[in-house]
Amino acid sequence: MNFKSIPCEFEYLSWPEVKNISDDLRSTIIWPFGAVEQHGPHLPLATDSIFVDEIICEVLKLIPSDKPIKKLPTQYLGFSPEHKGFDGTISLSSKLITLMIKEVGLQLADMGFKRLILLNAHGGQISLLNTAARELRTIAPNLSVFPCFLWKGINELSDLLTKKEIENGLHASLAETSLMMALKPELVGDERPCEGIETQIPEGWSLEGNAPMAWFTEDLSVSGVIGDSKGSNIELGNSLKSLLVNHWYKLIMNLMKSDWPNSNK
Repeated sequence: MNFKSIPCEFEYLSWPEVKNISDDLRSTIIWPFGAVEQHGPHLPLATDSIFVDEIICEVLKLIPSDKPIKKLPTQYLGFSPEHKGFDGTISLSSKLITLMIKEVGLQLADMGFKRLILLNAHGGQISLLNTAARELRTIAPNLSVFPCFLWKGINELSDLLTKKEIENGLHASLAETSLMMALKPELVGDERPCEGIETQIPEGWSLEGNAPMAWFTEDLSVSGVIGDSKGSNIELGNSLKSLLVNHWYKLIMNLMKSDWPNSNK
């Protein structure tokens, strides 16, 4: 089949187009996940959702149109209980999100799709999507599921960000503020808070490391920022954008060139 005139958005396809794509041995669906949660006084609630949507759309522009890969509508509402102390945060339950992933994934598998990429940009639901992916495989064993985090596995981040920013800039900090300045500058406010990075943590423990704790943002910050957003700039944001787009383009193209999981059967 010639896919060249078909849009990359799943919801814009006709049912015969869906059938022709899903019949391909490498048929793949990307489902972006974000959140609607506070991101300090200077970034929009939809920051994570905007990031994942903008980056994956840029990636799909680079992927040859004859590849059987489509994108579901971005899931804006996520699992954000750690930010509930701040107005604007809307958090769905872990049970509801898991059920949603299983129900949608099972239907995609029944259509014949072979692979589902859960591309997530909200750090607070990484473990949840990993678990949901495993549960989906138990009811749809022929669907290969990839629960991925937008910022994970990118070694080159250390060329752009300090170790302190990578380890402590957990929320609405330098990287996120700069990236939003590059993607949607009209949504970025003037404030540049710096909070949470000097929090006294018991020796051997960490917020997100090898011995993590279930922290709330209120434990660390009054503004909602965890890290130092000072020094944010559009040049850094553009570099981060390019890095993210190139990273995910390479990974997804590697997958599209592969017969996984059929090569193992």
